[in-house]
Amino acid sequence: MSTISSLQLKRPGWQTVVIFTLTFWLSTSLVLDLVIMPGLYASGMMSQSGFATAGYLIFWIFNRIELLCAALVLTGVLVVKRTQNTLVSQSRNAIGLAMILLTIALIFTYVLTPNMSALGLNIEVLDPVNAVPAGMGLLHQAYWILEVVKLIVGGAILSLFYRQN
Repeated sequence: MSTISSLQLKRPGWQTVVIFTLTFWLSTSLVLDLVIMPGLYASGMMSQSGFATAGYLIFWIFNRIELLCAALVLTGVLVVKRTQNTLVSQSRNAIGLAMILLTIALIFTYVLTPNMSALGLNIEVLDPVNAVPAGMGLLHQAYWILEVVKLIVGGAILSLFYRQN
């Protein structure tokens, strides 16, 4: 009985959880943006009618993973702020940056991906359209701006947590 009561559950090292989550999230984002999507474009898939549907499915799954990662990062930042004696300004900065990451993930999931997919769908089956819709350029610009901001903010949180380790 004494061996059971002497067992102690270890809390996860939340700094490590945040670092690994951000590393996974940012690296998969770079793979998607710099390898998978250009590969699909180079293979000629963008000219096919099912590209919008395939792109939506890819991003639907990835956006949900992004939401989980953003929530885990924000949770980790809040736990670290609560349990460790860190500098107040660093913890406020980290919380603000984590909230920016969550906001970006929400924008990707519920604004950009559905709108890009809706613009890319060809409703008229008999009349194929080969031109890119006019609003798609603006959505692509918004996507890339948010993607760069996500990488910068994620890198800032990584540097804050890496310095604390």
